[in-house]
Amino acid sequence: MAKTLIVASRVKDLAKWEGKPLNVSSQFSTELTKKTEQVIAEACKRAVANGRTTVMPKDL
Repeated sequence: MAKTLIVASRVKDLAKWEGKPLNVSSQFSTELTKKTEQVIAEACKRAVANGRTTVMPKDL
């Protein structure tokens, strides 16, 4: 099983539109984990490109 960065129950808590809860597909957390990994990788790349070994909010 792949590593999970996303807590599915928290995603479900946040999945609302105009205060109304939405259903969350079982694959949503998996895809959100992939997207999160991409964002982190890009932030790391930016930090290194700027001569740092610390990833900071500005790298997002």
